Amino acid sequence: MDTVTQAALGAAVGGAVLGRRLGRKAVLIGAALGTLPDLDVLIDYGDAVANVTEHRGFSHSLFVLTGLATLLATFTQRFAAARDISRLRWWTFFALCLLTHPLLDALTTYGTQLWWPLEVRPTAWPVVFIIDPLVTLPLLIGVATALATGNGQRAPSWGLALACAYLVLAVGAKTLVTQRLEPVLVERGLESAPRLVQPTPFNILLWRATLIDGERHHEALIGVFDGDEPPALETFRRGAELEAAALATRHGERLAWFAAPFLRYAVQEHDGRETLVATDLRLGFPGFYPFSFTLATRDGDTWQPVAASVQLPSPQRADRDALSRLAGRLLDTEPAFCTSRFVAPQWHIATPGHC
Repeated sequence: MDTVTQAALGAAVGGAVLGRRLGRKAVLIGAALGTLPDLDVLIDYGDAVANVTEHRGFSHSLFVLTGLATLLATFTQRFAAARDISRLRWWTFFALCLLTHPLLDALTTYGTQLWWPLEVRPTAWPVVFIIDPLVTLPLLIGVATALATGNGQRAPSWGLALACAYLVLAVGAKTLVTQRLEPVLVERGLESAPRLVQPTPFNILLWRATLIDGERHHEALIGVFDGDEPPALETFRRGAELEAAALATRHGERLAWFAAPFLRYAVQEHDGRETLVATDLRLGFPGFYPFSFTLATRDGDTWQPVAASVQLPSPQRADRDALSRLAGRLLDTEPAFCTSRFVAPQWHIATPGHC
């Protein structure tokens, strides 16, 4: 999630746990702890793929943060002026302020390495977009009220409860749209295909489903208010014939660990050379994928891995037409928004249906 939300979450948790005893201090300390894990963005790991795949790594590990909470609780209980607060209460305060950060991140699409240093793929249970005002606003209102009144517990607790209730609604919305998608997948023989169902930007009313089908991938938009209208699948090429060459590179293997099978491969011109590029299909939107990385350059009939991967600029930027049509689709019961119109023609495979 974004930094404002994480700071507000830490502040609300801090107020709920120790606001009655510490007042505004609990809220402010909680806000600082809530942003602490994201300081890993200041670390340069040497190339674009490493920087993307190492983010939400060690600093988001439940093991690391639990250990840090234990150290902070031990130190604070020994040296803080508030002698009536037990070590267990301090530990609860620090642990919840720190651990709620990666747990909330894990509810987004990006992927969070909750179990670092174990060789486990990043965890992602996407039920909320990385920025969602209805998660953030209750937390901010509760925190602002606590800072204004000096009552550090009640208002943050209410804000926290409302934000959690919204996340529960998000789980329900995802369950609903997934159930609507299932019959279409069965009809197309895709019920066992790898799938990713996630909310579109800033809401939980419209969801995007991505399915990997060998050399192809399919996209669907499913609204909470679509009723009995079956979701329409749009089909795209994935460049799977280049996958073996990509996985033979160090950066391609790392990306596969991070995002596979939701990757697309292509050959593009970069710095005057034919370059093998991998694109993360999970993040962004068809036609507006922000995460594309160079993996190798062509040398005759072979691919030579690049020493340092580079993140390429998105080929298109979201224009007003795309954003307005996507926003209009939120409450529209006539699903007629075709993502293929924003995708380069060579990637789209025309199929029967409304698109």
